[in-house]
Amino acid sequence: MGNQFKTAWKSIRRSPFQAMSAILVLSITFFVISTLAVLTYSSDKILQYFETRPQVIAFLKSDAADADINALSDKLKVDSRVSKVTFVSKEQALEIYKKATEENPLLSELVSPSIFPPSIELSLTDLSFAQEVITDIKKYPVIDQVGFTASLGGEKTLDDVISRLRKVTFYLRAGGAAFAILLASTSFLVLMIIIGMRMTARRGEIEILELIGATPGFIRSPIIIEAILYSVIGVFMGWFVSLLLTLYTTPTLVSYFKDIPILPKDTMSLLLLFLVLFAVEILIGFILSLTGSYLAVSRAKSKKKR
Repeated sequence: MGNQFKTAWKSIRRSPFQAMSAILVLSITFFVISTLAVLTYSSDKILQYFETRPQVIAFLKSDAADADINALSDKLKVDSRVSKVTFVSKEQALEIYKKATEENPLLSELVSPSIFPPSIELSLTDLSFAQEVITDIKKYPVIDQVGFTASLGGEKTLDDVISRLRKVTFYLRAGGAAFAILLASTSFLVLMIIIGMRMTARRGEIEILELIGATPGFIRSPIIIEAILYSVIGVFMGWFVSLLLTLYTTPTLVSYFKDIPILPKDTMSLLLLFLVLFAVEILIGFILSLTGSYLAVSRAKSKKKR
């Protein structure tokens, strides 16, 4: 194995520009894949955050009895469409208002708890249940009004909001996957072309090895090792640049999004996430290099027979 590795390394040194081209293309590919993976992770965390927020707010009548409120809360807690039920009293509503207007203290000084109705906030297991949950809650006599936090134009636009959220999520994932596949295909073709050129350049050496009885595996090994080296170096460079970019931007992003955990806040968790990503990318790189080199060698052999 040591001789095959030395032969592969010597081949890389003989044609440094071809090697640099392969490594550069692979680096760009896996940089984009790493960045898209981080964006997908962040988008999932954002969606998960908002899906667990109170999506339906049921405002209660001011004269609602505690027994009726408790009965409604108990019914909602056992509803399979509801993941979380939170009761917000008038005093708690005032505190929420003060927190939202803390930049202008005069606004909070002019109000009292009596003007805020108590409410029940619901988090749904799926946004598609929102319309039917709102319809069901309105039937209870203790309910005054029901609102949906994601519906900017009222309940009539609720279905449109849900549809848009699903479309944005779908296009983000599908578009990223398509772009990653396109770049991976480009890297695969570049590997095949460069390995094919290597086979052409070493044609005389390969013929001599065949004449002295070298096995096909012995002849093929340096070429496959060379392709693997390209992949490993390309994967590491692309992954490392993406890691540095993420480490640089994470403090700003975490500060901007505040409570939304788009990325792990501690460095060790973030590094663990990237180590898992690196392991997956190394596996993809091995598959690309092995498949590309094998096809390139097979194609060169078929041409030689002709």
